[in-house]
Amino acid sequence: MIALVALVVLLPLSGAIAVAAKCQARGSGAAAVAGALGSLISCVALAVDVGHRHVQGLEGFLYVDPLSIFFALTVSLVVVLAAFGSAAYLRAEEDRKELSLFQVRLYFVFFSIFASGMLGCLFAGNLGLLWVLIEASTLASAALVGLEAKSRSLEAAWKYVIISSFGVTIALLATLWLFYAGTALHLTSNQRLTWTFLYAHAHFLQSGSLKLAFLLAVLGYGTKVGLAPMHTWLPDAHSEAPSPASAMLSAALLTTGMYAVIRFQAIAKVGLGNSYPDHVMLVFGFVTLFIGVIFMVRRGNYKRTFAYSSIEHMGIVAVALGFGGVLGLYAALLQVLNHAIGKAVLFLSTGHFVLGYKTRESSEVRGALTALPFAGAVLVLASLAVAGAPPFGVFLSELTVVRAGFAHASPVLAGLFLVLLVVGFIALVGNTLSMATGSGPEVALDPYPRRSERILAGLPLVGGLTVLLLLGVWIPGGLNGLIIHAVRAIS
Repeated sequence: MIALVALVVLLPLSGAIAVAAKCQARGSGAAAVAGALGSLISCVALAVDVGHRHVQGLEGFLYVDPLSIFFALTVSLVVVLAAFGSAAYLRAEEDRKELSLFQVRLYFVFFSIFASGMLGCLFAGNLGLLWVLIEASTLASAALVGLEAKSRSLEAAWKYVIISSFGVTIALLATLWLFYAGTALHLTSNQRLTWTFLYAHAHFLQSGSLKLAFLLAVLGYGTKVGLAPMHTWLPDAHSEAPSPASAMLSAALLTTGMYAVIRFQAIAKVGLGNSYPDHVMLVFGFVTLFIGVIFMVRRGNYKRTFAYSSIEHMGIVAVALGFGGVLGLYAALLQVLNHAIGKAVLFLSTGHFVLGYKTRESSEVRGALTALPFAGAVLVLASLAVAGAPPFGVFLSELTVVRAGFAHASPVLAGLFLVLLVVGFIALVGNTLSMATGSGPEVALDPYPRRSERILAGLPLVGGLTVLLLLGVWIPGGLNGLIIHAVRAIS
């Protein structure tokens, strides 16, 4: 089991190893793709090997259960999609002299560290180790945001580092306060920072300290998730990073942050009951959802619009966690998976428009279905999928959230949730349809002139949309069982 976890976490570093071997974009991209595929395969093997058991190792520093496996499968799938996109995008940028060889190598080094760090977070059984790995992922992803070394990208990277570091500091305070809450327990220092012991002894934690620790955790790790009011780094970072890096930030980093929040919520629910944790998540969720929807209405940088869509979706997950019950938790996990795949596809598709139109402004992209038929079609389908149109998976997960709202909360909250979803749907789809239709400026360049680049760029888009469509009409038995057991692990 430990060997499989090591493979899942370390194989994504193959891109960095290729850079150390002085490979260019082609070789580094191929190594990154191979490592990502190997990591995903190892994660599937780990899921089969562990099954529905809860396994510890390395004196509690390693912990594997259905919840960690579910999130690891989600993140590793995103890494695969982003690795394919990176191999094509960085090769195109290198050929056009938009990025130097040094920048390309820098990208694959930090892409690899970023992916490995996030996967490592998901198997950390110790809260201190989790905090360290999330901080490491912050530093690695900041380098990706500022990769182009332009004034706006450097400003976005600096803003990301400052706000994220502040959030991680709050998360550290949450960890220390939770440690303090267990001072009366007869546990070793290591056990008082270990998920399993904290969860098992949550009834005996000091309630006041536990309340504060949970609130600080939602604020701190919520910074990574993009929960309001700590969301302000997200639109700048997503809009200025290279498109494959934006996919990683939106689909993998936010997912990893939500994993930490869910772990803290599980402990809080055992120690405090359902009321306080659920109310906290509902407040943060609805405020975040409202902010994401409102800012999506504005037209401007299309990558910023998609970033606000990510904020909206993290609000949806938080609301589902706040609605609670088995149905709410199931809906939250299903929404995490669907959003990760959909947003990875959406951001990867923007690479075609950044390269082809040489702009990130929605008003300067028109007639994409005619100028770039494949990319334009993917843009429309991906936006429909992310916005929650049937028969894609997001529709099913959002419908499940609504059902949880009526079953466990109140019709008023469920109705408000539906209204916000409708407004968000109109805003996102209206924006992308205006880009895809009509007449506008000619495409400046062929995004991917080489056939190999077109295949590498197209595979994750077609594959991701296919998975989203599949999840909208049929959830495989193995995946359904994994989600159910993940819910049981935290309820």
